[in-house]
Amino acid sequence: MIRAEGNCLAHVANGRIATDAKRDLGPRLVALDAALTSVLASYGPGAAAVEEVFVNKNAQSTLKLGQARGVVLLAAAKAGLIVGEYAPSLVKKAVVGTGAADKDQVHAMVSRLLPGVAIDGPDAADALAVAICHAHHLGTARATG
Repeated sequence: MIRAEGNCLAHVANGRIATDAKRDLGPRLVALDAALTSVLASYGPGAAAVEEVFVNKNAQSTLKLGQARGVVLLAAAKAGLIVGEYAPSLVKKAVVGTGAADKDQVHAMVSRLLPGVAIDGPDAADALAVAICHAHHLGTARATG
């Protein structure tokens, strides 16, 4: 979660929602929805953004990621938010300057763009990067609109 005021970005919160990997997928998706609904109600964001799903080597992992992503989109829609969707390469380009950046580069630039932030792991860094990308795109749309 970030706050964007003009060109100024500020960290609000970050973290990870963990579900019990030993449970079946259905209950894990329900837990994800409940946690996201709580976060959205607590912070009341004005916008949301997600990374587009990419196909990886493991089809099962891709399918599960897509199902979790669907829960995220549903939670945002239930909260009345329009969701920006960005390809991983576009997120990397917006934050690092190149679409081929690795996770360490993304993490380092997120830390630089949000000074003093304590990032809760690589997934949280990626989520903050998506938020930064979305803020940049919304700012550009307002400036040119």
